[in-house]
Amino acid sequence: MKSDIRDINLAKKGKLRIEWAEQEMPVLRSIARRFTKERPLRGFRLSACLHVTTETANLMETLKAGGAEVSLCASNPLSTQDDAAASLVKFSKIPVFAIKGEDNKTYYRHINDALSSRPHMTMDDGADLVSTLHTSKKNLIGNIIGGTEETTTGVIRLRAMAEKGVLGYPIIAVNDAYTKYLFDNRYGTGQSTIDGIMRATNRLIAGSVFVVSGYGWCGKGIAMRAKGLGAKVTVAEVNPLRALEATMDGFEVMTIKEASKVGDIFVTATGDVNVISGECFSLMKDGAILANSGHFNVEIEIDELKKMSKKRRTIRDFVEEFTLRNRRRIYLLGEGRLINLASAEGHPSAVMDMSFANQALCAEYIAKNHKKLRNEVYSVPGQIDRNIASLKLRAMGIKIDTLTPEQKKYLESWEMGT
Repeated sequence: MKSDIRDINLAKKGKLRIEWAEQEMPVLRSIARRFTKERPLRGFRLSACLHVTTETANLMETLKAGGAEVSLCASNPLSTQDDAAASLVKFSKIPVFAIKGEDNKTYYRHINDALSSRPHMTMDDGADLVSTLHTSKKNLIGNIIGGTEETTTGVIRLRAMAEKGVLGYPIIAVNDAYTKYLFDNRYGTGQSTIDGIMRATNRLIAGSVFVVSGYGWCGKGIAMRAKGLGAKVTVAEVNPLRALEATMDGFEVMTIKEASKVGDIFVTATGDVNVISGECFSLMKDGAILANSGHFNVEIEIDELKKMSKKRRTIRDFVEEFTLRNRRRIYLLGEGRLINLASAEGHPSAVMDMSFANQALCAEYIAKNHKKLRNEVYSVPGQIDRNIASLKLRAMGIKIDTLTPEQKKYLESWEMGT
């Protein structure tokens, strides 16, 4: 079995950490039990490009339990947990191509390695695997019946491909499931981003001016958690509706240029390029800290920061100091990559339980329904979303009401009024 990981001797540690994560993933565990009996993915090869974490390991084992022949590569050069990768290779016999800190060339070589199995299905986080298929590996597309996409950035890319008529096979936007973005994006990103910043810097959040660029679900979660730790939170937005929402939520809203003058800690969560630019750097305080929580390392204009600096040095793990010509120092965390995975462990397993339950059930849905699907980006079927929510509530010991026949009739009628 071909794989490319850092050190197979990390496998035992990884296995223990995978077991620890699994304890908080009851929904995925229940799916794995059913998959073991029914084997709905038997005969299908699946290539996954995801953050290689302990939670992802549990998803891979669930897919394998369902009968899939799985291969895995990383969806970000800094997001791999090397011990989890080693455990998957040694104990689960799943090919993994991922090394934390791999360079760009190795990153794309690993994507190609994961595709060497000639998959029937893809599972992506950011759409780099899909993009590779549609550029340098077009000969494999005819073999693929469908795929899934985990994150906002990837869904944006895929919808652009579908609109231009170049998407070669159907893909389900897992990110758009309520049981994904309402929890993973908000609570998962919120907690893990703050965790990443604190681990990298050991700075006090309370009392700081904390600037969040982007007030989508990820930005909302980050702002919420920073406020909870005592920060003075400022939001920068381009969408008037989200800016208004941030204002009503009690946050100060201003342009990123104005925020650059007052911020102590900056986090980008927009999915767009050059959100914090050279113009911003020149306005920042000495000691300003920059972090990114978007999928790609394009939101902070890093090349311009390098040009503006007269000196650079790594002062702590995942903290690079840039001294500008005006002698002010700016600190970039985790190379501008996903800070929650670069310097921390990513989302807690309790929230990834729902996200990866969506992945597993959507893979099953594709296996059973691919002949009906067109080359489009689909939403997660509502029944899957509701089923996951019900399973999660049951696992948490929470009971909810059900509609009476009378109530159902009322909601379905138009005749009854006051």
